[in-house]
Amino acid sequence: MLANPSETGPGRVDWSGWIPRERGTLCFVIRDEKILLIEKKRGLGAGKVNGPGGRIEPGETAEQAAVRETQEEIGITPHPIEWAGELHFQFRDGYSLHCSVYRAESWQGELRETDEAKPFWQEIRAIPYDRMWADDEHWMPRMLAGERFRGWFEFDGDQMESARMERA
Repeated sequence: MLANPSETGPGRVDWSGWIPRERGTLCFVIRDEKILLIEKKRGLGAGKVNGPGGRIEPGETAEQAAVRETQEEIGITPHPIEWAGELHFQFRDGYSLHCSVYRAESWQGELRETDEAKPFWQEIRAIPYDRMWADDEHWMPRMLAGERFRGWFEFDGDQMESARMERA
């Protein structure tokens, strides 16, 4: 864990002119002191715990993508969804991602495992940050508290090198 959760590391990215290679979403269903998480089976972050989400398709809004990805990955339709924050990721290998984060308290459909993800309910007080991306423990508590946020993170592979957070 890094010493100061609001800003860490020297940071090499000039965020003022930054343009992401891809845009994506995450969507978290939160209910009764529990959060719906997934064990990701493939793609970026395979093997890690995260929320449902993925890339925004051409012609699709971030909100539409969050709902579609949740449907595809775990079989449910979250509604209504609310924008919670945005995350900016720059990796040393050149990959970059802008991620819109959403939350919901209700859904329709039947929760199911797919070839992309295995869903599970987790008590909020016991979120397995040690099985997640290192940035999650910086912004997820803000999301759970209902705060809107923005975060900027630099990674070298799985290793977080810098982090900066602010209220949105």
